[in-house]
Amino acid sequence: MKTVLAFGDSLTWGYDPETGLRHDFFSRWPIVAGRKLGHDVRVIGEGLNGRTTAFDDHLVAAERNGAKILPTLLATHQPLDVLVIMLGTNDLKRDTGGGRVFESRQGLERLVEIAQCFPYQRGYQAPKILLVAPPHFCQTTEPDFALLFGHAVEESQHFRSAVTKVAEEYGCAMFDAAEVCETSPMDGVHLDAENTIRLGEALVEPIRALLD
Repeated sequence: MKTVLAFGDSLTWGYDPETGLRHDFFSRWPIVAGRKLGHDVRVIGEGLNGRTTAFDDHLVAAERNGAKILPTLLATHQPLDVLVIMLGTNDLKRDTGGGRVFESRQGLERLVEIAQCFPYQRGYQAPKILLVAPPHFCQTTEPDFALLFGHAVEESQHFRSAVTKVAEEYGCAMFDAAEVCETSPMDGVHLDAENTIRLGEALVEPIRALLD
């Protein structure tokens, strides 16, 4: 049995921009990818709304700093064959990551360092890593999300180049979600069910390539 850990934010959790609730279980991208990878591959979805790469958010009860929680998840789910990281969206909030892809890139580097250097149980190796650049933001008239992310619509266009740079420096695989899905204008940052499913299907081959 191969094990894949999908580490992300609300896009991995399955936030539905229409209802503000969660997509149907079988529409969430880790479940879609896991079903298509087959019975000998287990994909664990570890998504949390608002999660950042490495920045604190003191406005909520849950720990949203990815760098703080990742070591616990690596220990919990080991041995891991592949770690998929799709984070960065919430780093573009001005009150957490600073509002720029530059900070997101720095946080992503920290996550990769944690995963590659973690003291795994004797006999276990560090997982291969697939970095997924988040989809581009789009304009929205939803007032709260417009305030949170409206300033960063153009900035989000730089996710691909930033994630590619990290992948090249640390020897990771890379995939650009913007190639296969588009965010919903209902809030400008999340994916509807169709696009969430599309992302899961598109990630099957990149994950399988690392498992092979």
